[in-house]
Amino acid sequence: MSLRLQYLLFVTIIHAVLIALAWQLRTTNLPLFFGSEILLLISSAIAVQLYRGFVRPFQLIAAGTAAIQAKDFSMKFVPVGQREMDQLIHVYNEMIDALRRERVSQHEKSFLLERLIQASPAGILILNFDGRIEGVNAAAERMLAQPAAALLGQTPAQLPAAWGPALAGLVEGQPQALRLSGLQTYRAHATPFLDRGFTRRFILLEELTQELMKQEKEAYGKLIRMMSHEINNSIGAINSILHSFQHYAPQLTPADQPDYTQALDVSIARNTQLANFIANFAHLVRLPPPTPQPTDLHALLRGICRLLQPQSEERGVKWHLELPPIPLVAAFDAQQLEQALLNVTKNALEAIGHDGNIWVRTTAQPPTLVIENDGPGLTPAVSQQLFTPFFSTKRDGQGIGLTLVRDILLAHGFRFRLATNEAGRTAFVIEF
Repeated sequence: MSLRLQYLLFVTIIHAVLIALAWQLRTTNLPLFFGSEILLLISSAIAVQLYRGFVRPFQLIAAGTAAIQAKDFSMKFVPVGQREMDQLIHVYNEMIDALRRERVSQHEKSFLLERLIQASPAGILILNFDGRIEGVNAAAERMLAQPAAALLGQTPAQLPAAWGPALAGLVEGQPQALRLSGLQTYRAHATPFLDRGFTRRFILLEELTQELMKQEKEAYGKLIRMMSHEINNSIGAINSILHSFQHYAPQLTPADQPDYTQALDVSIARNTQLANFIANFAHLVRLPPPTPQPTDLHALLRGICRLLQPQSEERGVKWHLELPPIPLVAAFDAQQLEQALLNVTKNALEAIGHDGNIWVRTTAQPPTLVIENDGPGLTPAVSQQLFTPFFSTKRDGQGIGLTLVRDILLAHGFRFRLATNEAGRTAFVIEF
């Protein structure tokens, strides 16, 4: 039973008893009867006034409680002139003001945090209490090459490619480096935070590709320049001396002259090969900035096919040019891109070995080039080392071919990737 109902019941019973007693005085003491009636009227007026004084705080408390439950912090009460009631109204209004300020502050901070997360160049994966992805920003979508709808609800271990195994073993407070296809390099952090008193995690992905490539190129550039300077100076002097020795060949006996001349020729040829070997590395370091010009990509590809046709016929490799008859014009440095595509197609030929196929196709919207071969696929270990300077799977490889391709394409601002697809073909894709 509510307090208001108890009060009404009590007042009703008391006044019913008083009325019954006063009614008994009607026949015995008429003046006292009229006096008691006046007192009953005064008591009833006081009871009504007290009821109103009691009920109003209850009404205000009920209205304030309903407003707080509805999270409506804009409703405030006006003082009514009663001391106790005005104290209650004052406390309530101060509490509502504090809650409203706190709520506005939280909304502003939450809005700012959401904007910062979306604008951050670092990828952010927010996990729920079960360790599944609950939030993804635009940078994480780009890094993982997956839309947010495909990532939500997954655990980090279920992410595609090399991301899953790398993030599955991520330990809080221990950043881990991850290199994909020998090109993109990332650093992943797992950090806890509190949400409603319980611990959750988010994963921060930072791209280090450009920074590491810049440092890497500066380091091996200095080394190659120093080696090139020292070796070229020595080779020049040695070859000069060897050429001078050729003048002494007539002074030898006829039987010794062939061996002597052959030894000099072999030494000079080996020195020249060493000079060319170093020149290849020096060319990688001194790659000039590209000068893009509108060029027909189809004409360039047909020229490369004709250039490699004799070598392809010897290996039994067939070319399949799936090029539309309409020219595909794009802006690039023709000389540099031709060198890059030659390296890509030569690698495809060498990967096939003998009796295979190379497919070359393009699309206009968006401008894309795909070079596929049906040779042995790339292993996960090799995929992570691709485009790494001086890494090669060939016995006599120098490891600069794909590095040169990487630098040329990055200088043009083209996106590219090299991977073995589900059909077992290894595809080099360039997006212009």
